[in-house]
Formats: sequence, C-alpha cells, structure tokens
Amino acid sequence: MLKGMVITGAVVVSIVLILLGVIYSLQDRLIFFPEKLPRDYVFPFNNPFQEVFLETLDGAEIHALHFRAKEPKGVILYFHGNAGNLRSWGYLAEEYLAYNYDVFMVDYRGFGKSTGIRTEAALHQDAQLAYQHVVKEYPENKIIVFGRSIGTGMAVPVAARNKPKCLLLETPFYNFADVAKTHYSFLPVTLLLKYSFRSDEWIQKVNCPIYIFHGTADKVVLYSSGEKLAQVADSAKTRLITIPNSGHNDLSNFHQYRQALQTILQ
Repeated sequence: MLKGMVITGAVVVSIVLILLGVIYSLQDRLIFFPEKLPRDYVFPFNNPFQEVFLETLDGAEIHALHFRAKEPKGVILYFHGNAGNLRSWGYLAEEYLAYNYDVFMVDYRGFGKSTGIRTEAALHQDAQLAYQHVVKEYPENKIIVFGRSIGTGMAVPVAARNKPKCLLLETPFYNFADVAKTHYSFLPVTLLLKYSFRSDEWIQKVNCPIYIFHGTADKVVLYSSGEKLAQVADSAKTRLITIPNSGHNDLSNFHQYRQALQTILQ
C-alpha cells in the first residue's frame, strides 16, 4: 500500500510539473494577443501620418505611425495595450492631435507589421529605439511618454532612462507579478513569469512629472496595483488621478479623465 501511495504521489508531481512547464512555455499567448498585418496594408486614418520602420540590432523591424498635428507643441510617444495593432489603436491619435501634439505610436514585435522575437529585453530595447527616433526631431522637453496597460511596462523604463517632459500612465501595474497574482493566485507566478516589467523599480528613477490614471472598478489591473506604484514614485513629482467606477478600458468615457488630460496637455 505504501509503495502504491509513493507511485501515485510521483505521478501527481509529474503531472503538476508538466502542467507548469506547459504554462511557462505558452504564457506569451496568455499575455499578448497580437494581430498581424501584411506589409502593404493601407491604414484608413483621415489625419496626416507617416509610416516608419525602425531597424533593430537583431534584424527585426518595428513598425510605427507618426501622426502630424498642424501646429504641434511636441510629440506623444505612445505605447499601447496587449492586443490588436495600430489599425485599431491608431484611432486614439485623433484625441491627442486635438491638443496640438504629434503622436508616434509603435507596434510591438509580432503586432501589425512589426517583426522579431518578442522578449522583455527586446521590448525594452525597441521602446528605447523609438525614443531615440523621436528625439532626433523633438527636444526632450517636448516629448511626452504615454503608456497604457501593458504599455506602461515599456513607458516607465523609457522615462527613467531619458529626460522627457512628463510621463503619463493609464491603468498601470506595480509590476507584472502583481497582475499575475491577481488572475493566477494558485500558481507560483514569480517562478513562472518570463516577463517581470518591474515598473516599481524603474519609476523610482524617473525625474520628470508623473501622472497616473486608474479606475477603481478595474478588474484587469486592480486599482490597488496602480496605487502602490504611485506610492513608490517620487511624491513631489507624482499625481494619482483616481477615476471612480471606471474599469480598464473606459477611462476616456469619464469627465474627470478628460478634464485632467486636458489640463496636462494644454
């Protein structure tokens, strides 16, 4: 009987290890939901824009759209969420163009027309590459770094490494393990995660003004995660803008969000 129990226990352990291995290998599909586009795809946006392809050191190409305002006060370097591509995210540019800012949006590796193998290190390098591109045209005090959801994981390090005008974060997380624990509390996420996105560490190195937008009803990235991030940032430079009853994807529907954004960008 004891021998049977030992064998059964070994089988259970083996099954658990196999499942954890599968989760580890497939986690990229649980985090990112990219949609690819053919290179000759024509975007339908009405606002003037240019397509840009940035070449990386490892031979990948990062695709971006550079929207142009009539009399720009500067540029918003925008890092979008974890799904879709610039075909859907590009429509947001119209909102920021209305404040007389150019908008430079990038697609991550495997999204839209961007190529290359996606890793956290590569994503950070690509984000810095995008910043280096826009700084050729705009002085740093005219560059606003804007990250949304998972895009905040790229935006915070970029702001820490450089000297932009300010950093805007929409529905950010403390770090990525904090998000994973919310949705997969039954798993040893700290051991399994390939992506750490340690915004909690990077944000302490940011020297420009920081604006954090977060809704109290966010079920994807809990409000408490963004709140913790604000607490470890420099309090003299950081403003947490709480949007009561807002979720993860509807902040712009609330007057308080639009009013605060207008104040920042005016």
